[in-house]
Amino acid sequence: MSPLTITARDAATGPVIEIVGDLDYDTAPRLREVVDGLTVAAGHLLVLDLAGLNFCDSSGINALLSARSLTIQQGGHIALAAVPANTARILRVVGLDRVFTIHLDAATATATTSATR
Repeated sequence: MSPLTITARDAATGPVIEIVGDLDYDTAPRLREVVDGLTVAAGHLLVLDLAGLNFCDSSGINALLSARSLTIQQGGHIALAAVPANTARILRVVGLDRVFTIHLDAATATATTSATR
């Protein structure tokens, strides 16, 4: 089990949250707290950078969906970046690859052209 580290930073397109470690039943509430504390301006993009994600269970998937809902309520957009293969597979199986915009990495996600969808 890898401890969860969540780091938030700002990009020109909006906030970027880097998630490192295991996103599971025990740690998913921490992601929700971080997202609840953010304001995503209308038209801006929240990027969840999953490059360091080791494991994600159904609680983690629910936390990602909660982040999406809150971002949309605020008038923003959300994207996932650098989704690990095991998590990408889960997203595909449950159809969430059609719900989330997915980028190869955070740099691609925060390119100014990607935020103006």
